[in-house]
Amino acid sequence: MNFKGKTAVITGASSGIGLGYAHELAGRGANLVLVARNKVQLEKIAADIKTANDVRIDVIAMDLSKITSGQDLLDALKKARLSADVLINNAGFGTNNRVAKEDRATLQQEILLNVVTLVDLTTAVLPEMLAKDFGLIVNIGSTASFQPVPGMAVYAATKAFVRSFTSALWGEVKGTNVRVLTVNPGATETEFFNVAKAKPTGKLAPVSSVVDATFKALNSKNSSPSIIVGGQNAVMAKLTRFVPTKAVLNIAAKLFLH
Repeated sequence: MNFKGKTAVITGASSGIGLGYAHELAGRGANLVLVARNKVQLEKIAADIKTANDVRIDVIAMDLSKITSGQDLLDALKKARLSADVLINNAGFGTNNRVAKEDRATLQQEILLNVVTLVDLTTAVLPEMLAKDFGLIVNIGSTASFQPVPGMAVYAATKAFVRSFTSALWGEVKGTNVRVLTVNPGATETEFFNVAKAKPTGKLAPVSSVVDATFKALNSKNSSPSIIVGGQNAVMAKLTRFVPTKAVLNIAAKLFLH
């Protein structure tokens, strides 16, 4: 795909995977709309990216974990006379606790951000992409989407939704020049574990591995609705289909339940 002169809207762009996509897309000539809560941080990132790339960068400071967040962002884009040729739905967070001990308001925000806003933004930008016969929607999933995870029950369920939704969408746009893809990373060097108050299992992969895997998939002649980042992660995710559910739950519980 040729991204030169296109506009890429990236949520959760102030750090981690979202920031990685911002640098990569700017390097490919795309103009950026960076969305996150911290305006000061976004402006610093925009200035940094502009030093190396001749692209336009807009920043929108916004909390996307509200029921109106999707429409609020669309209104902000419209006000700035911007539209999305590329949408990277990266914003999201997880929680690591027993459901009975979770804060209900936090879980609601988790579902709103990980699922509701993602679906709303996807639904909003898709018609124009189809009308132009060009577009890319990347929804960030997780290897947690391949099995229920005691201790991270809501997070894993939201990512299973994202993967199912995006795969169905892939089937709907097949035959057009609009691409949709779920990217499922494993443990990655981001703020995720600090926010979730969880301990990572194993070595954390660099953000670059997620970005590289994404563009490798997009450049492939064989379009796929979903990819898993990392060979070991792919093997483990596929094994869950052949291992009894009770065994999978027991393993996941030992890793994340406390």
